[in-house]
Amino acid sequence: MTVHTILKMGDPRLLRMAEPVAAFDTEALHGLVYDLIDTMRAANGAGLAAPQIGVNLQLVVFGSNERNPRYPDRPLVPRTVLVNPVVTPLGDAMEEDWEGCLSVPGLRGRVPRYQRIRYAGLDPFGDPIAREVEGFHARVVQHECDHLIGMLYPMRMRDLRLLGYTEVLFPGLPAEDDD
Repeated sequence: MTVHTILKMGDPRLLRMAEPVAAFDTEALHGLVYDLIDTMRAANGAGLAAPQIGVNLQLVVFGSNERNPRYPDRPLVPRTVLVNPVVTPLGDAMEEDWEGCLSVPGLRGRVPRYQRIRYAGLDPFGDPIAREVEGFHARVVQHECDHLIGMLYPMRMRDLRLLGYTEVLFPGLPAEDDD
């Protein structure tokens, strides 16, 4: 379909609370899903939220059936389209790990996230989705769902000394495009 420009940190549209999707199995919703997937793929993203392309709806896509060159050592996360998500921590255990973001290009930071979560929502047809996940899968879901509440990963960081340029922290790892 269409590869969109990804909004960058500083754009006020990234700070809004996204609106719930009200109409399912529509041409417009399916088109938006295809656009998000195409845009995510073109940018080598692990996920993408509708607000990142300027669409103020509670819709995220994440995962792939192939290794992501930006996260080569991470396990595969199944391709998922999640509408109107609800994320529930399963326990209090948290872990800090490195994250990047297509809306914060060229940087990585250590971000605390719940180790285990349950996420629920709907697919584009309005059918329910519910999964319990942990590790990288849980991190990706939490990161993408943060975009729906106007939150970028640096806002979750506890220590900004652990924020740096990808090329410095991880030489040889592909970074997000800066243009």
